[in-house]
Amino acid sequence: MAYQNGSNRSGNQGGYVDISSNSQVKKVYKKRGRGKRIFIIFFSVVFLICGSGLLYYYSVLESLNYNFSGNIGGNDNNTSGDGNDSIGSQDSNLTFDGKTLLSDPKVLNVMLFGEDYSDGEDHGRSDSMIMMTIDNRHQKLKLTTFMRDTYVYIPGYDYQKINAAYMFGGPALAIKTIQANFGIKIDRYAVVNYESFVDIVDIMGGVDIELTEDEIGYINFQMYINDQVDGPTTITDSPGVVHLNGTEALWYARDRGFYEPDEYPGVVFEGDDWDRTRRQRNFLSTVFASMKNASLPQIVSIVGKVGPLVTTNFKKDEITTLVANSLKYLKYDVEEFSVPHGNQGAEWDYVNDPVKGSYIQINDLDLERKEIASFVFEELVSGASVSSSSASR
Repeated sequence: MAYQNGSNRSGNQGGYVDISSNSQVKKVYKKRGRGKRIFIIFFSVVFLICGSGLLYYYSVLESLNYNFSGNIGGNDNNTSGDGNDSIGSQDSNLTFDGKTLLSDPKVLNVMLFGEDYSDGEDHGRSDSMIMMTIDNRHQKLKLTTFMRDTYVYIPGYDYQKINAAYMFGGPALAIKTIQANFGIKIDRYAVVNYESFVDIVDIMGGVDIELTEDEIGYINFQMYINDQVDGPTTITDSPGVVHLNGTEALWYARDRGFYEPDEYPGVVFEGDDWDRTRRQRNFLSTVFASMKNASLPQIVSIVGKVGPLVTTNFKKDEITTLVANSLKYLKYDVEEFSVPHGNQGAEWDYVNDPVKGSYIQINDLDLERKEIASFVFEELVSGASVSSSSASR
């Protein structure tokens, strides 16, 4: 009750007003109550949506194919990647003491392996080996391809082609081989086989990529002779930007030319492994560009669908950090590099050996290491030694 000054009025009891019977006050009360209820309902809905989103995201993390087996690079080389330094979050300079590997906490190096069919073995050969560098210091994405026929030292197996390391010991030995020969710390890896590659591209709705007439012909021919299409032609587009499904994209990424005159006389597609690694880098660059305008929920959805098809040693908290920063990373400029680099004859040669077969011989490994380091870490390598004697073998 509230006291009202002045004389008594009709309906008043001794100068008092019974607010329980006051219609205006009831309106105010109802308005305030409705506002409170709307507030509660709104935040309940937000909570449910966010809660469902978190549950979905954690279900995505649980669906990924994790593989922490194997000592990646060896603890003596400080390549475990534990802590925040593995996702490039700290601010410090390049480190190198002659025993450990070149690394920078603001730079994340991830080896991407494309595995061919293993035919019952534990591992197939690494049909593609690409180091993806997320360089937060210079705000760049960098793609470094390693030529599969490069002749290198494989710890425990002497000198062989670099792609044999994956067959002998999977990602762990392949990474240890790259580190031993080129002195760059590899933080994490991801593996995709042929079948998974096809599924991933199809999940993403295909990819639009620029093709030459020769590349279109190669894809059509391979799909025809491998019984992957009913007729001799699957791509009827003219040279230019062509939409590829998963199988077509796989043949594009594998294209290093074709010449088998005994079995297919008159069928010739020019190319070599340099062309193939260029196409593989171009494929990744095209995918990155196509996702620049994606939203975070779209990226989470893609990770949820693609994740089970990828084997990785990323930790769940690292994946969360990468996904959270993915929109920023996708805006980075993309740069490319190949190993070996430089001019044939000066820094590397093709060698045809009657026993070992054909392979790529690096003539100046110290120079090669310097060029790789300069590409990955840029100006930070000026004061660091990158001689081949520093890598443990």
